[in-house]
Amino acid sequence: MNANGTGMETPSMPVRLSLLWVFIMFNMVFADILSFMYPGFLSEVMGGRADGVVITPGFLLVAAVLAEIPIAMIVLSRVLRQPANRWANIIAGVITIVYVAGGSSTYPHGIFFSALEVGCALLIIGYAWRWREPAASPAALVGASAEA
Repeated sequence: MNANGTGMETPSMPVRLSLLWVFIMFNMVFADILSFMYPGFLSEVMGGRADGVVITPGFLLVAAVLAEIPIAMIVLSRVLRQPANRWANIIAGVITIVYVAGGSSTYPHGIFFSALEVGCALLIIGYAWRWREPAASPAALVGASAEA
């Protein structure tokens, strides 16, 4: 049992950050799915435009790279060591906020999903900003000096 008596342990910071990135990705995907259901949007996309933006191979490549950031962070949040993990989450969070704020749908559902995505990215940035390496315990320091 843990300190708060619930029997559940608080997830580690890498797990917590990874789960928040999963949350962002699900919201991005469903925002896009619902946008395709909006009357006239799909025919506009098939005509080579989306909300007035011309869809080109270069545009799609930039969109793919920006969309890959949250996808990669799901895994990177779990495998990077603390210092790199911390900074990767801060930087990816900022880029994701800019991407979401600048490229999201202005339909009501798009604004709703964007608010959730930005809020979650701010939470990721806040967690990562306050995340510090745990101090080495005296037992670990004694064991390290005995091995030297």
